[in-house]
Amino acid sequence: MHDTRGRWMEFAIEALIRVLGISTIGIVLLIFAFLLREGLPVFFQVPLTNFLDVRWYPTFGMFGALPLLLGSAFVTFTAIAIALPLGVATAVFVREVAPNWAREILKPLIEVLAGIPSVVLGFFGMTFIAPRVREILGAPTGLTAFTGALVLAYMSLPTIISVAEDALDAVPKSYRDAGLAIGATQWQTIWRVVVPAARSGIVTAVMLGMGRAIGETMAVMMVTGNAARMPLTLDSFFRPVRTMTATIAAEMGEVAKGSVHYRALFAIGILLFVVTFFINLTAARAIFTKRRRGGLR
Repeated sequence: MHDTRGRWMEFAIEALIRVLGISTIGIVLLIFAFLLREGLPVFFQVPLTNFLDVRWYPTFGMFGALPLLLGSAFVTFTAIAIALPLGVATAVFVREVAPNWAREILKPLIEVLAGIPSVVLGFFGMTFIAPRVREILGAPTGLTAFTGALVLAYMSLPTIISVAEDALDAVPKSYRDAGLAIGATQWQTIWRVVVPAARSGIVTAVMLGMGRAIGETMAVMMVTGNAARMPLTLDSFFRPVRTMTATIAAEMGEVAKGSVHYRALFAIGILLFVVTFFINLTAARAIFTKRRRGGLR
């Protein structure tokens, strides 16, 4: 009787886990289907050349999404370029260098940073960072792509640090002992043994941080200036840009449902969904390739 009850309990738990896993995939597919339903009609109402134009002026029938896509990519990659070395270095310090009492203090503080509302960070960027960018760097305005990248880098840091620290923690202690045993110093062991062994986890941390940055809305809308222009020159760091998320958030509440402008915003949502999907796919492929090569060795 007891064995039968245990088997039924195990079967129920396995079925529940299976249903939850399938439902997660189903919810993502439903979201994508909703975006397709609302956004695809714009391609029958507006020529594709219009949608790939460099001008976003919906009032005049110009729905060029290229500056929005490049603006999102420009701000995101700049933010990751700032956050990656800081995040990995902090994760290495917390896991490999800091004493236990300091680690117990730093880890909760880093996790608390991830809970700060984005609107608060956006307000901080507007009132503190933007004036400094304008005064110190001589930018025409403080609301620039560089300001947005600084705010996004700060927002991405907790994710990068936490995931990278977990990846470093998963490296077996025998790797460290082997490095020290052959005469390597502590820093040589960290940078040439531990960090390469945790590379797949660090790649995951970077991709998660990139997903956080490219999907951010409120903070970016508040500090980047929201000018739909092509960021193709070096001075684009210190000029306003506009991202896809900021465009959707700023304009969706003002458009008539079913209008061309409404459909174009959903088409931008489809583009954002596809870009995020390929970022995650690239990260997963890199991780699986690394594991497969490790297994072959």
